[in-house]
Amino acid sequence: LAALISLSFGGAVGLMFLMLGCALPQYNQYWPLFVLFFYILSPIPYCIARRLVDDTDATSNACKELAIFLTTGIVVSAFGLPIVFARAELIYWGACALVLTGNTVIFATILGFFLVFGSNDDFSWQQW
Repeated sequence: LAALISLSFGGAVGLMFLMLGCALPQYNQYWPLFVLFFYILSPIPYCIARRLVDDTDATSNACKELAIFLTTGIVVSAFGLPIVFARAELIYWGACALVLTGNTVIFATILGFFLVFGSNDDFSWQQW
């Protein structure tokens, strides 16, 4: 129960940083909200690979490694998009810093979710 509460708190704090980067009066640009697509897309390759891969094999698995590679690409893109927006002067650098802070918190929360609920016990995310 404590893990679930801390994960929801982390998600709320991360989204707060993202919204501050968009809605503060000195920034007032909503381009950084496009990183929400990356938040949604980031766990999908790993979830698909987890369903397809048998974990009894202790050796390296190409499907799981491809999923981790795609997830890494999505996460790096989520960090790169605000920087590209700031370099193109669509958003201010302060907003970029707030969005990058929000990215760090949100992706740490997503990682924490998979670490806490990723085991194959009675209470796992696979049952949801």
